[in-house]
Amino acid sequence: MPSAFHSHPLSRFVRKCESIAPLSDAERQAILNLPIKVSALSARQVILCDGDTPTHCYLIVEGWACSYKMISEGRRQIVAFHIAGDIPDLRSLHIGTMDRSLGSLTGVTVALIPHDSLRDLIVRYPGIAAILWRDTLVDAGIFCEWITSLGRRTSFEHIAHLFCELYLKLRAVGLANGHGCPLPVTQNDLADALGLTSVHVNRVLQEMRSRGLISLSGRQLVISAWDEVVRVAEFDPTYLQLEMRAVE
Repeated sequence: MPSAFHSHPLSRFVRKCESIAPLSDAERQAILNLPIKVSALSARQVILCDGDTPTHCYLIVEGWACSYKMISEGRRQIVAFHIAGDIPDLRSLHIGTMDRSLGSLTGVTVALIPHDSLRDLIVRYPGIAAILWRDTLVDAGIFCEWITSLGRRTSFEHIAHLFCELYLKLRAVGLANGHGCPLPVTQNDLADALGLTSVHVNRVLQEMRSRGLISLSGRQLVISAWDEVVRVAEFDPTYLQLEMRAVE
């Protein structure tokens, strides 16, 4: 790819699409030609609230965000982590009212894509429509795995499974290699996603380190013993539906 592609705000989104299914040159260029407004947001900022009715979709260009639900006494349940290339509120194209909130975990750069432009894109390019539809089905598969982890996996298995998932998602968009990837979230963030206390998360992370399974330093995760972590988590990446050429 030319250097101009890699610097384009939608390049990670193109890579994500190509991790789902091949794009033609015309489809790739049509995505890159979408009218966007790029905005930089600070960490811990609310992007969309439960109940909002957005007219644009938010694509993550850089940084990490999360979808979450708030309940009484300020308790938060994170239901998804979002990385570069993700459109966390894609369903707002067809469901007018947000049913969860979206917020930044780190400083993030987002590209706002008008709903009308996305609708026009998928009408003109049915192949892209199929990719976006498949992406929503992959999200449903991820939710299924998260529910399984919350209900039946031990905390050790749960964290191991999440790390495998995040690593493969990051590798698919060119943000991980050698079983190492960024992990710029706090233990409180992990606790809110895992349904555990931060103390419990810390205890499990210490055990994983002591067994030589992972290392965590400078907001970077290295899965030192990939095969063993996969075995412990009973991790099967089929639900991510990644094209192998995109993640090798």
